[in-house]
Amino acid sequence: MQQYEAGKYDVIVIGAGHAGCEAGLAAARIGVKTLIITLNLDMVAFMPCNPSIGGPAKGVVVREIDALGGEMGKNIDKTHIQMRMLNTGKGPAVQALRAQADKFQYQHEMKKTLENEPNITLLQGKVDQLLVKDGVCYGVATHTGAIYYANTVVLTTGTFLRGEIILGELKYSSGPNNQQPSISLSENLEELGFELVRFKTGTPPRVNGNTVDYSKTEIQPGDEHPRAFSYETTTFITDQLPCWLTYTNEKTHRIIDENLHRSPMFSGAIKGTGARYCPSIEDKVVRFNDKPRHQIFLEPEGRNTQEVYVQGLSTSLPEDIQQQLVATVPGLENAQMMRAGYAIEYDSFVPTQLWPTLETKRIKNLYSAGQINGTSGYEEAACQGLLAGINAARKVQGKEGIILSRSDGYIGVLIDDLVTKGTNEPYRLLTSRAEYRLLLRHDNADLRLTELGYETGLISESRYQSFLRKKAAIAAEIKRLKSTIIKPSETVQALIREVGGSELKDGIRASDLLKRPEMNYKHILQLLPLEEELPADVKEQVEIQVKYEGYIEKSLQQVEKLKKMEDKKIPDKIDYNAIHGLATEAKQKLDAVRPLSIAQAARISGVNPADISILLVYIEQGRIAKVSGNDA
Repeated sequence: MQQYEAGKYDVIVIGAGHAGCEAGLAAARIGVKTLIITLNLDMVAFMPCNPSIGGPAKGVVVREIDALGGEMGKNIDKTHIQMRMLNTGKGPAVQALRAQADKFQYQHEMKKTLENEPNITLLQGKVDQLLVKDGVCYGVATHTGAIYYANTVVLTTGTFLRGEIILGELKYSSGPNNQQPSISLSENLEELGFELVRFKTGTPPRVNGNTVDYSKTEIQPGDEHPRAFSYETTTFITDQLPCWLTYTNEKTHRIIDENLHRSPMFSGAIKGTGARYCPSIEDKVVRFNDKPRHQIFLEPEGRNTQEVYVQGLSTSLPEDIQQQLVATVPGLENAQMMRAGYAIEYDSFVPTQLWPTLETKRIKNLYSAGQINGTSGYEEAACQGLLAGINAARKVQGKEGIILSRSDGYIGVLIDDLVTKGTNEPYRLLTSRAEYRLLLRHDNADLRLTELGYETGLISESRYQSFLRKKAAIAAEIKRLKSTIIKPSETVQALIREVGGSELKDGIRASDLLKRPEMNYKHILQLLPLEEELPADVKEQVEIQVKYEGYIEKSLQQVEKLKKMEDKKIPDKIDYNAIHGLATEAKQKLDAVRPLSIAQAARISGVNPADISILLVYIEQGRIAKVSGNDA
């Protein structure tokens, strides 16, 4: 193949899925010339799996993406068909917003956003090779012979690397949704010395909504109260479409049991590791054989299509068995299956090969984001893409990379988990992974991250000033509640009796009265009316920050302790093998991960507290200078 020089860019992004879109937009908006190369321009921001954004932990990530200046929240706000707040009966730490997407409109709107960004060039093509010299990536070569040079490159290849679709006894080379896979690039990464692993994900069948009997299912409507992911959204979609709930049954499970010998999962045809938190229906039936039924959600894929996503019936069983399964589900007895479910295997990085900036350790100026890093989910991919794009652009500008801590956001938790602990299966973000989840809430993502988004150049001046006004309003109202004494008048006592509380014996600060479990901020406002009405989001923050003040304070104290550990940096050139007393496993793990701080070292699996104590003493004694010649 005759090669030719096709152009020079500051940043090249390979792939235009959810990670690639965020990476490209972040780099371009920071002000660098960006090229996005993708296999198929008709698949920009495609949703090959469930047509939804958000949910527990993931919904908070979308808010964090928006607070940092990313696009996913804005895009889903413009293109959803349903919006629901989950876990409203529980505390704020586990509440999460989830949107049902119009998957086609979502794609088109995101593609339009990319096309209209002045610093982005969008190109259809297949990258076969990274250009690397002396351990530094300086561009890419495509299958048509085009060579594009760049200062930094971001890999966001999703599930396309050596992708293989598996459907019953059928197995063939393919990306998701029968797109062409990327084989040469996968081989090139191995030649460059990267360690790749084989992962697996899957999808359920899609059925024709016109052939579904919804009378046998339970309607799942959206929220009446308008909600949004983006803090900038002011126009809300009100004509929402419902989803529908139904269940599998003993007949469904019997068909699965009788055909396990034809399941690629149990026949050995599937070699890759799947995500335990998104199991296939055959896996669920085998693992939970005591359960008489499993939930199935029927989710419309858009306003202008009758395709319905059968959430909960993910499978790689043969097509004829899938048709039998579908027909056993109440409401789907006569449903026409439009697309069969399938499993897809693909290559991904062992993520401990990355720094917390998402730059690879082996090759400088090469970044990686999304499912190639071992994650699952659009939201996990998008937040990595955003951080990789920011850091790739900052590298071009000669600036230090941005690293989010575990107390900054779920994005920080995700990246730290990947680069510190690695993953032996497709990683899914869960609220239980965050030790500071009371601080990392859906409602306060802007308070946590807008400042950083502004500093990186992704938050506009007008939005930043609006944010500062919100912060000031929250602080002023909390100060008012803490400095105002409510006396036990008859009006006060009557209200307290009405809500089932104990009457006051003496005056009490309004903030302390609000902390009572039976009281809420609306009650306080009946006793202490506002001179000027406050926005709903300010009121929400006032109530949460006052009510949970004690718990929040404890979490902040823990964060402060961790920060001291994070501040204890480990020099780059440390030789772990020269440290006497470290366990062999600890030496191997520390050398592989190359942690940047004592806190990160302590989170590595296989490194125990005794190893950390030895490492601390070693660093504090300045012995690194003697061993490595590095200034400790």
